[in-house]
Amino acid sequence: MSELRKILAATGAVAVMSMAASGAWAQDCPRGDLDARYCDRDGDLIADVPEDESELLDPNPLIFAYTPVEDPAVYKTAWADFLDHLKEKTGKDIVFFPVQSNAAQIEAMRSGRLHISGFNTGSNPLAVNCAGFRPFTIMASKDGGFGYEMEIITYPGSGVEKVEDIKGKQLAFTAPTSNSGFKAPSAILKSEYGLEAERDFEPAFSGKHDNTILGVANKDYTAGAIANSVMSRMIDRGVIQPEQVVSIYKSQTFPTTGFGTVYNLKPELQEQIKDAFFSFEWEGTSLLEEFSKSGEEQFLEMNYKEFWDVIRKIDAANGVSYACE
Repeated sequence: MSELRKILAATGAVAVMSMAASGAWAQDCPRGDLDARYCDRDGDLIADVPEDESELLDPNPLIFAYTPVEDPAVYKTAWADFLDHLKEKTGKDIVFFPVQSNAAQIEAMRSGRLHISGFNTGSNPLAVNCAGFRPFTIMASKDGGFGYEMEIITYPGSGVEKVEDIKGKQLAFTAPTSNSGFKAPSAILKSEYGLEAERDFEPAFSGKHDNTILGVANKDYTAGAIANSVMSRMIDRGVIQPEQVVSIYKSQTFPTTGFGTVYNLKPELQEQIKDAFFSFEWEGTSLLEEFSKSGEEQFLEMNYKEFWDVIRKIDAANGVSYACE
């Protein structure tokens, strides 16, 4: 079995989980693409909060995780001030959970070990459909602009000057659940350039965007598909120098990390968590210090149905299924 197929098979295994027997089996529980344990009666494409109070959670501490795009230690510090604010608003202790992979993050929420999270762009649909994730906000600039672009980068002198030059060479992806690190470039390379992994170029999987960016900058990978917001923050921190990489492709703008809660937290607790996001004052905080590097300075209200429409279309173009059975 090829390395690409092994990784895809392993990712698929995350979604192959047993279905819980519950009231969700009833005929009055429409669910669309959602797993059988969830209902979507209002048609917003995310899991409804359970009507049975016995199914609701009121945990202490609350577990928070940020998408594993870079070194978790960096983000534990960056989120410190916000998590203090979250503690104040909810009256609960908050624990930062440093997840190492998108798959582990989704499994943690599905199993009830993760309550509040930021899932990366490509993982949002799987988290929504298989883990009961209810996203409600993303980061944005002061003027309300949001999102990032997928870029394909190489290093000076690599012999890759345009996308077509990738043929016969190596291209690093991050993980199969990543939009900019796998799904979007796969769809774009196939539809716009007729290039497919393994047939036309050698795929490699780095695990995270910073691994790909560092790998290209240090000439370990010939080229790589990455989220440019991650690269901007790494350049600002001096992790790499701008002259170490060259961009040969830049996509349309995609929504960035979506933040939300697991579906079965008590409704009043979910409202307290939402209030914590929207009442947070960024000025002078550790969150602003880190995320202003990619132009993000506020939490903007969003909804999954509209904001993630383009991502679901990319998944459809790649033949991705959200089936969890």
